[in-house]
Amino acid sequence: MAIGRPIQAIKLDREVKEHLQSITRSRALPHGLVRRAKIILMAAEGFNNKTIAEKVDLTATVIGMWRKRFLDQGLMGLYDEAKPGGPRSITDEQVAGLIRKTLHKKPKNGTHWTCRAVAKETKLSKSTVQRVWSAFGIQPHRQKHFKVSTDPFFVEKVRDIVGLYLNPPDKAMFLCVDEKSQIQALDRTQPMLPLGLGYVEGVTHDYIRHGTTTLFAALDIASGNVLSQCKPRHRHQEFLAFLRHIDANVPQDLDVHVSKISKPTAFSRASRIAFSDSGRIK
Repeated sequence: MAIGRPIQAIKLDREVKEHLQSITRSRALPHGLVRRAKIILMAAEGFNNKTIAEKVDLTATVIGMWRKRFLDQGLMGLYDEAKPGGPRSITDEQVAGLIRKTLHKKPKNGTHWTCRAVAKETKLSKSTVQRVWSAFGIQPHRQKHFKVSTDPFFVEKVRDIVGLYLNPPDKAMFLCVDEKSQIQALDRTQPMLPLGLGYVEGVTHDYIRHGTTTLFAALDIASGNVLSQCKPRHRHQEFLAFLRHIDANVPQDLDVHVSKISKPTAFSRASRIAFSDSGRIK
């Protein structure tokens, strides 16, 4: 004679069954959700609560709860419900005041607010200030540099350069050129000790200054190769000499297209690059 209430059968349509099976195969979803999907699939196959409980290492009462949740709510019943938690300890007015102070005022003896400084001013905890700043993406300690060009042909020049990147011409080499000035030419007072088993590369703490140098470099965006030269000075004469170095190292049958990184300018040659004494490109 049967004892207890009868178990309501679970029937799955093809779409729901495939969704549950994909959950059971997932390695990224929470373990609890994966186990609940297995419970419903086994229940749909006709297993009773006790048998399912033995297979997934739970009690029959818990199996019955998830069976009922699925029958009442469907797939959404397998997900964890939002927990209420404690009441908020900070009001909307306090949040707004913290944001206004951070964005529109400066500390008396500083250039920007720190968490501790603004927490002291607003009578809030440091962790609360961090959470509010993080929620609204506020980072007072960071700066992002920008420069708005005053060149009236800026847009046209950018289009030329971007066009070269997106659709480079045939039988041509496209080089991205820039220079780095004021590089310290330093030399250690003694030879370096090589890297070995059990110890790192050794260098002396003191060094000899040999002035500064300027690095000129041209990146071939197609191959990744770099042409470079170091010059003692940083003038238009040195830059033109480097362009001539590029000209001498590019095959004669290729056109050369050069873009300058620091300024949105681009120039090219029809056959070979020609220069005037004033540094202007003909």
